[in-house]
Amino acid sequence: MSNKNRFNEDREFEDLISVNSDTQISKIKREISTLLSKDIKIISKNESQKKLINSIKNNEITICAGPAGTGKTYVAMAYALSLLRKTTNRFKKIYLVKSVTTLKNEEVGFLKGDLKEKIEPVMWSFYLNMEKLVLESSLKSLVEKEIIRPFPLAYMRGASLDDCIIIADEMQNVSFDNSRTLLTRIGSNCKLILLGDTNQIDIRNKNESSLEVLLNLFDGVKDIGVVKMSEEDTNIRNPLISVIEDKYKEHISKNGNGNNVIGKKQLLNESTHFMLKDLEHNERK
Repeated sequence: MSNKNRFNEDREFEDLISVNSDTQISKIKREISTLLSKDIKIISKNESQKKLINSIKNNEITICAGPAGTGKTYVAMAYALSLLRKTTNRFKKIYLVKSVTTLKNEEVGFLKGDLKEKIEPVMWSFYLNMEKLVLESSLKSLVEKEIIRPFPLAYMRGASLDDCIIIADEMQNVSFDNSRTLLTRIGSNCKLILLGDTNQIDIRNKNESSLEVLLNLFDGVKDIGVVKMSEEDTNIRNPLISVIEDKYKEHISKNGNGNNVIGKKQLLNESTHFMLKDLEHNERK
């Protein structure tokens, strides 16, 4: 076979792949439009939320840190769903990522079931936010069709994620090494949104937390947006959150970590957080 003919065959094969890929994405986008029939409105409630929206819009990677109650996860989910719904782009999936680290003294041991069943409880916070934005039936269909798909951090190495939006929450519980693995998964036409709260670090060695490092490391880097929310923004979910946070900080400043008074009492009901020992073991490898 002549070099010319081989060149033409290679070009035809590349064109065929491109056509099939475009056809596949168009089919998926039509299916998504059916499931997400109503437009998803995103209205910023303060300047910080506006900065977060603009950062996601204008950058490939956004790193956002803020206290509980700032609405950062809700805004990220809303923007991701709106991008997914639009037919003018190639985004065909939303990947949800979260470390399996749980609250102190809240370990419940191994969970039965396959990987999907094990990781589901960790993803509840994502689903709760999405239920505020889309019908429960639509969300169920999107998850069943794997258009919205949980992706355990422990199994990310080696993956290349294209034509998608990745939302990683609780980044304060992701180690620096594992954050590197996550950040380098981005492929073609990909948006990565990293969210977290530096006040709520649950990993055993708090010095391993990557969030604060990432905020400083990538501030000012092209195509990467850094957004820092403050306590002044915490009245979005409920005004009492800022009062609660202030009281905890006051107590900790006087009593250290609070164990002198609180002892071993659990801070949250264990039904909301589960320990996935086997996944956490893989994350530490």
